[in-house]
Amino acid sequence: MRHFQRVALIAAAALSAAPAAAETVYVQTGRLIDGLSNEVRTGQCVTILDEHIKAIGPCGKAPDGATIVDWSAYTVLPGLIDLHTHLADLGQSADLAAPMKASPAETALVGARNARVTLNAGFTSVRDVGTYRGLTDVTLRNAIDRGDVPGPRMWVAGAYLTIPKGGGELNGVVPNEQLPADMRLGVAATPEEAAEKTAYLLDHGADFIKTIATGAVLAIGTEPGAPELTPEQLAAIVKVAHARGKRVTAHAHGAIGIRNAINAGVDSIEHASLADEATLQLAKKHGTWLAMDIYNGDYIDDQGRKEGWPEEYLRKNRETTDTQRAAFKRAVELGVNIGFATDAGVYPHGLNARQFAYMVKYGMTPMQAIQAATGRASEEMGRSDVGAIVPGRYADMIAVKADPLKDIRSLEKIDHVMKGGALVR
Repeated sequence: MRHFQRVALIAAAALSAAPAAAETVYVQTGRLIDGLSNEVRTGQCVTILDEHIKAIGPCGKAPDGATIVDWSAYTVLPGLIDLHTHLADLGQSADLAAPMKASPAETALVGARNARVTLNAGFTSVRDVGTYRGLTDVTLRNAIDRGDVPGPRMWVAGAYLTIPKGGGELNGVVPNEQLPADMRLGVAATPEEAAEKTAYLLDHGADFIKTIATGAVLAIGTEPGAPELTPEQLAAIVKVAHARGKRVTAHAHGAIGIRNAINAGVDSIEHASLADEATLQLAKKHGTWLAMDIYNGDYIDDQGRKEGWPEEYLRKNRETTDTQRAAFKRAVELGVNIGFATDAGVYPHGLNARQFAYMVKYGMTPMQAIQAATGRASEEMGRSDVGAIVPGRYADMIAVKADPLKDIRSLEKIDHVMKGGALVR
């Protein structure tokens, strides 16, 4: 009897260990925007196998056994990508000490909520560009990848690479030397320290490196126009990261800091608020990407006043918002590489799509804005597995009843979301 029980258990274990049969999903679309071309196709069906797009073509008979998703009354687009989020953080408030009051565990749990809200808003991938609690973004990314919590695909920076008391530090709470160690993982005073901290973050799970090349709007005691990391520090960071095949982005508002970062070889610039003509021309020459968050200046001015944010923040926001929008408009005219980036976390997560209307207002066509958040965004990240509805990429898609090429604000309320062929809602 024991022998038969043992055989049965072995058989059961073998069955449970065997890979599950791949599920085929057949999505019927009304209007299809693929994220790469300017064409809008109708009557197309997308065949999905093992989380990836297998084929796209005119609708016909569904594959045997396929699950059919009827989106024939919708415009279907790739899942959206936001290149500048802060999921693994508490969000901006009037309490300067809030990030320190929350433990790493609490920060990660708040991040899980932010991730769910972001995914439900149609953003199936994000580049998360830093957290005060170093490496909590790595923890959150790994939890999403394991399926422990719902959220977008995350590419994370691990921490900010910043000078002491710079734009990536939690200034104005306690003496910076007394901040918890995990809040200073990227603080570097020399090129040698910058290279060492870069290697540390990459060794501990960062997907790319985020540098702080100038002061920040939302950091006490720093000025957006002032350079911070030196050209030598930036070059040391880029050397280490690029040797490992990893990209580097630079928070940089002021023109000098932007130029320092571009000349050091960074792949992209965050904000670029005070970029002048020469700086934009340099970005175009080098093919450097700009990730310009041109929506949230209005949110900071409105909510910051209501909630009592530091006057220093409000003053710096006023000094950069309109200049940034003018620089964005000029960058579009010049054909500089621009990706969709919002700084979500400064304002509530899930409202990321509010940026689209601003991108159109300041010079982009609706199709250009959509591509900035799909195919172009994947290009900026160096990814060929997301951002487009083409065979081989992840089956990340969204559906909206309205036509976003006629009303770009329709993307602020997504009707359906799919990630890896699975319906999120």
